[in-house]
Amino acid sequence: DLLGVDSQQNLIMGHKTYDFGLIGLGVMGRNFILNVADHGFSAFGHDLDKEKVNALKEEGKHTGRVDASSDVHTFINALSKPRKIMLLVPAGKIVDSVIEELVPLLDKGDLIIDGGNSFFTDTDRREANLQSKGIHFFGAGVSGGAKGARRGPSIMPGGNKEAYQEVKPIFEAVSAKFKGEPCVAYLGPKSAGNYVKMVHNGIEYGLMQLTSEIYDVLKKAGKFDNNELHSTFKKWNEGRLQSFLVEITSEIFTQKDDKGTGFLVDKILDKAKQKGTGKWTSQNAMDLGIPVPSIDIAVSMREISGLKEERVHADKLYSRSKPEPIGKEELEKMTEEALYFSFITTYAQGLHQLADASKEYGYELDLSVIAKIWRAGCIIRAALLEDITRAYQKDGQLHNLLLAPVFVEKINSTVVSARELVAYAAKNGIPVPGLAASLTYFDAYTSSNLPLNLIQAQRDYFGSHTYERTDMEGIFHTEWE
Repeated sequence: DLLGVDSQQNLIMGHKTYDFGLIGLGVMGRNFILNVADHGFSAFGHDLDKEKVNALKEEGKHTGRVDASSDVHTFINALSKPRKIMLLVPAGKIVDSVIEELVPLLDKGDLIIDGGNSFFTDTDRREANLQSKGIHFFGAGVSGGAKGARRGPSIMPGGNKEAYQEVKPIFEAVSAKFKGEPCVAYLGPKSAGNYVKMVHNGIEYGLMQLTSEIYDVLKKAGKFDNNELHSTFKKWNEGRLQSFLVEITSEIFTQKDDKGTGFLVDKILDKAKQKGTGKWTSQNAMDLGIPVPSIDIAVSMREISGLKEERVHADKLYSRSKPEPIGKEELEKMTEEALYFSFITTYAQGLHQLADASKEYGYELDLSVIAKIWRAGCIIRAALLEDITRAYQKDGQLHNLLLAPVFVEKINSTVVSARELVAYAAKNGIPVPGLAASLTYFDAYTSSNLPLNLIQAQRDYFGSHTYERTDMEGIFHTEWE
C-alpha cells in the first residue's frame, strides 16, 4: 500500500527507474535511503566513495528496492521523472559543487532537496539560481541523528509548495510518527525549512547546556554518584521532563568505560565542540533584535570549554570553598523544578525568534505545526511540546510562550526553585550560566520597568542620541550640565 504509483508501475513493468535519489552515502545518507526502501519506495544512491556505494548495495539488497552507483550519469538516468534528489552532504561549498554537477543533467521540474544544515541565506541563493533554470530547490532540515534517519526523523522542509507535493508521500512515510501523525510538514517558502532547523539546533544547544549544569550541581553539591544520577534522570524522564535529551542523559551514566575501569562519562574531556548552527541562531537573533540569552550562553560555554589549559591554570590562582552541604532529596526537587522552568524559557526564546523571522523573511510559519513535528524523531522532542502545540493552536498570534495561561501556571510553580538554585550555585562557585540566563530573561521579560531609562540618559549625554519620555509624546534631547 505504501508503494508510490510510479514505483508500482516500474516494478510491474521491470523498468529500472527509482522513486527517490540520494547523494551522500555516509551514515546518515545510508540510513535515510534504507528507511525510504523500508516504506515501499525504490531508492537509488550516489557517492564517489565506491566502498560506501557497495556498503549500501549490500545492506539494501534484501529489499529489492535499493541500488547505488559512483557514476553520476548512471544515478541520474536511474531516477523516475520528475527526479527527486536529496543531498546529505556537509554544508557549504560541497553543496554548491554537487548542484553545479547535477544541473546540466537535470530536466525542468526536477527537484533537489538539501537535507544538510545549510545556512538559510545560502538556501535562498541556491533556490533563486535554480528557479531561473526551471529546477526546484528545497532546504529540508532533518533531525534525529543516524538512528532517526533509519527509524524515523523529524523533517522540516521549505520551498515551492507545489513541488513539495512530489516528495510529500515519501517524507510522510519515512518520518517519525507521534500518535500516528507524521513529524513532517511543509513549513513555508524559500529557506523556511533550513531556518526552522537552525533554530531547532539553537534550542538544542540551550537544553544541553542546562542539562549539563544540573548534572554539575547534583554532582558537586549533592555528591550524586553515577548510579544515583542515572536513577534521578530516569525518574525525571518518566515525568514532565520526559524528553530525548533527559532520556539519553540517564543512559549515559550507566555506560562503563570499555578502555579502562569505571564509567565512561568520567573519562570524557570537558571540551565541547560545535558545527555552527547554534552560533548562527544566536547571531541571527541579534540581527533580528530578539533576545535568546539561554542559547547565547550555551554557545559561549562551548567556547569557554575549549580554553581547557587556561581554565586549569586559572583554577589554581583562585580559591573556591567547598559547596555547602544540601540534602539529596531537597536538591533533587529543586533541580527538577529549575530544569523544567529553564526548558520552558529556552523553548520560548527559540519560538519567539521563529515568529519574528517569519515576518521578517516572509516564511508564514505556523508555530503550532512546528511544535507538532518536533514531538517525535528530533533531538529536542519532549513532552512539553504537546502543551506548546496546544498553546499556539489556541492562540495563533501568541507573541511569547510565557504569555500563554498554561505556561504562566507552570512557571509560577517552578520559578522559586530556579531562584534558589541559581543563588545557591552563585554563592558556592558552581557555574550555572544557562540557568542564570534563563532566570534573568524571565525576570526582564516580565518586568514592566527596566533601568534602561538611565542608559538612554547616558546615550543622550555623551552622544546626543535623544530619548522618549513617559509623560508626553515626542523625541527629546537635553544639553546635560
